[in-house]
Amino acid sequence: MKNFNFHARTEILFGKGQIEALPKALAPYGKKVLLVYGGGSIKRNGVYDSVIKLLGENNFEVTELSGVEPNPRIETVRKGAKLCRDNQIEVVLAVGGGSTIDCSKVIAGACFYDGDAWDIVLDKEKITKVLPIVTVLTLAATGSEMNKNAVISKMDTNDKIGTSSQEFVPMASICDPTYMYTLPAIQTAAGTADIMSHIFENYFKSEEDTYVQDRFAEGILRACIHYCPTAIEKPDDYSARANLMWASTLALNGLTGAGKGQTWSCHPIEHELSAYYDITHGTGLAILTPRWMRYILSDKTVSKFADYGVNVFALNPDEDPYKIANKAIDLTEEFFKKIGIPMHLSELGIGTEKFDEISQKLDRKFDDAYIPMTPQDVKKILEMCL
Repeated sequence: MKNFNFHARTEILFGKGQIEALPKALAPYGKKVLLVYGGGSIKRNGVYDSVIKLLGENNFEVTELSGVEPNPRIETVRKGAKLCRDNQIEVVLAVGGGSTIDCSKVIAGACFYDGDAWDIVLDKEKITKVLPIVTVLTLAATGSEMNKNAVISKMDTNDKIGTSSQEFVPMASICDPTYMYTLPAIQTAAGTADIMSHIFENYFKSEEDTYVQDRFAEGILRACIHYCPTAIEKPDDYSARANLMWASTLALNGLTGAGKGQTWSCHPIEHELSAYYDITHGTGLAILTPRWMRYILSDKTVSKFADYGVNVFALNPDEDPYKIANKAIDLTEEFFKKIGIPMHLSELGIGTEKFDEISQKLDRKFDDAYIPMTPQDVKKILEMCL
């Protein structure tokens, strides 16, 4: 296990009715709030009204930025940073899922940066100061409510790039599982695929002696597999929603990746796909993941895949390791199909026309991955997804 620093400063306010704690969560940082949200679902489900009421009753000055995209655009970040400067914003309040929170993080950093906001996406070292961030989570997926990461898209150049800063970690996050009751089934499914992919990216690594991290990871994966179908069939099942929401937070707050290192594999490929085709992140990951698993299965990786099959799907440990591994990969793909995710890029209207360009943009990206890959390897995996 490698040396690591684990710093989890976010105050998590989890459960029904925790929105009442919002004024107290914001108060230490100031009264001038930038309220950031997406396409309007929080107005339809009543979350917006609750937030505005609480802010008004407690004399907060609110500036709003609505319309954050599912793959948040740099143009929206620029607009938000200008609002912060023009209105002397003191704290950013993100109400929504990972896209809204990611956008808010970069806004909070860009408002202090003299150059273009895209600069701090390309070079995290340019992030020097960040406004405090508080979140109200409405979707279990990215883990942005308790981590330092943000992903922003620049569609005119087909770029979707992640940046990070320890100062991006939210100061407080309100996580009420009832806010997910009205989610469309595909958002629940794609969000769960994203949670699982975060686990896979940290689980399938070469570092040894990470028993604790791997057992945490397997438990979160089992929770996703167990509770996602229930949440889809019974959208207001509190137990299912609560477990998925907490799984989302734990999957990417540093817990399962501590002491590991190495570059991720499926996320960078999916980021390129959605930069070109603007597809749902979790859907792209669900399509890519089983194909990547099959592509890298070898004598070097089979024991890890066998562990996955035994500890997550309860497969017979006495079987041949390759048989266990292949069955585990099949069950992974079957699960994604079961929860209603399209499993072929062709179903999303994607053909081979951009595969060479996408693959070349990832040249040398995977030199330090669990299994190193060339652009030719990436192209073959994409072709497997058709």
